[in-house]
Amino acid sequence: MAKSFTASAKQLKPDARFGSLLASKFINCMMHDGKKGVAMLRFYEALDLVKEKNPEESPIDVFQRAVDNVKPSIEVRSKRVGGATYQVPTPVNSKRQQTLAIRWILAAARGRKGRGIAQSLADEFNNAAKREGVAMTTRDNVHKMADANKAFAHFAW
Repeated sequence: MAKSFTASAKQLKPDARFGSLLASKFINCMMHDGKKGVAMLRFYEALDLVKEKNPEESPIDVFQRAVDNVKPSIEVRSKRVGGATYQVPTPVNSKRQQTLAIRWILAAARGRKGRGIAQSLADEFNNAAKREGVAMTTRDNVHKMADANKAFAHFAW
């Protein structure tokens, strides 16, 4: 029987241009129907556009800062106690923070209509690096929700 592999951090290899594991993870999340070459091309196009807008800064640094800014530190989880369901604020572990940040940036870029994905990604990277944009709004909404429900924090056991 053939050995089956699972997607794990051990198998993730750094991307070709920048040697970044985060960029490689982002490309894998961006990929549709196994077309990794297309995803890589669009990602690098987006970073080239970021470089055009910010010539004094490295595009991979802008990308990493964007992901770090979007990472949530706390989120709400549903907890059923008795007959009621409460939204309980809980801290987010680092792996999930990264996953959520990537997911929100991609959703924000795909939500922009009328432009190519590379241009949308570049705009979202620039905005998130400046703590603006749709992905940052999503993060802020999650934090507000957790803050509004902190009265139920004692249910987090």
